Amino acid sequence: MLTYWARHARLPDGIADAVAIDVADGRITAVTPGAPPRGEILGGLVLPGFANTHSHAFHRALRGRTHDRRGTFWQGTFWDWRNGMYALADRLDPDSYHRLARAVYAEMALAGITCVGEFHYLHHRPGGRPYANPNAMGEALIQAAADAGVRITLLDALYLSSGFGKPLEPAQERFGDNGLEGWLDRVERLEPRPHARIGGAVHSVRAVPDDAITAFACSTEGRPVHVHLSEQRAENDACRAAHGCTPTELLERCGLLGSDLTAVHATHLTEHDVRLLARSGTTAAFCPTTERDLADGIGPARALADAGVRLTLGTDSNAVVDMFEEARAVEMHERLASGERGRFTADALLDMAGGHDTLGWNDAGRIAPGARADLVALSLDTPRTAGARPDGIVYAATAADITDVVADGRHIVHEGRHRYIDAGAELREAIGDLWQ
Repeated sequence: MLTYWARHARLPDGIADAVAIDVADGRITAVTPGAPPRGEILGGLVLPGFANTHSHAFHRALRGRTHDRRGTFWQGTFWDWRNGMYALADRLDPDSYHRLARAVYAEMALAGITCVGEFHYLHHRPGGRPYANPNAMGEALIQAAADAGVRITLLDALYLSSGFGKPLEPAQERFGDNGLEGWLDRVERLEPRPHARIGGAVHSVRAVPDDAITAFACSTEGRPVHVHLSEQRAENDACRAAHGCTPTELLERCGLLGSDLTAVHATHLTEHDVRLLARSGTTAAFCPTTERDLADGIGPARALADAGVRLTLGTDSNAVVDMFEEARAVEMHERLASGERGRFTADALLDMAGGHDTLGWNDAGRIAPGARADLVALSLDTPRTAGARPDGIVYAATAADITDVVADGRHIVHEGRHRYIDAGAELREAIGDLWQ
């Protein structure tokens, strides 16, 4: 048994002082507030490990390259930005994707993320021809997470069309499968592992015909399922033109809404859409740093929460990997949209970073006996956090203030450094090779 001692720790009923956390076999066995220092001292404030509920790991290679005409690509809208993303995707193979993803997941570990939901649609060779192992790209991601010491839920995405009634474009052919049956056959060959779960995803209503969504909904029971929903107004307009309804209404018709579903972005919703998500028990995943980077818009976070929809957080394109910034941005975007402060409590914002169960890890996300031993230690004396109260740390801290991270009882970040991967060096090399 190993004991961690925290000066402060965020427990299920609030922040406690002088907390001893006993760990054995990757699980928390006891939590004792008011304990004298013993074992390994984490100091500062200890939080449960974060769940990143929506990631596209390969998008990390676009960071700093899409913002002006001097960059590799200049992008004016989301739809323009996609062209740069397609060009990047075309350069990846299983080996290069593994190298990139292990560094990306190490960057996430440094930011306190102990579990990632990888929304995976980069399946085949350019042109759509499968690799000898048709899941080579997905397996590369699963191995990358193991290398970085984090858990992964591979949300393998169904992607069949380029738009309503339109075939895949050449740049999208490696995303597609030979219909739903081809997707099911491929995904059934993926095996869960101690650090990996296998989920499913409908890329979007524009990328999967409605009859396939209906059949998909009947084929994925018991798995976590995610979908991009109403990220762009243009998609909403196209859905209305094709089906006479919003994307949310279409998902309800197809039977996909429900407690196993997470709707990613949920940016441009009608009041009726909000009610449908709430009534069905669907979760929403907000990715504020990406949503503003791509000029998507500001989602109705407060309206969704008031209706009873649970909110979680993702880093999506990994333009920023910082769960404090994602959480803080939900509140700050609400302030900009409403003209009011205090739209969410600090506790509510931190709770959004704990969406482990939406990724199939129901035994994580809390510092309590029986839970997975996922701990994030945060310094309270950096130039950013000094003087902040522990219960208001979400408004002060950044990922740079994290000193130590424990995932499943394994100490993967110590004194601000990943113990197994030099994330900066590996990112620089992997991304440089892709763009050379």
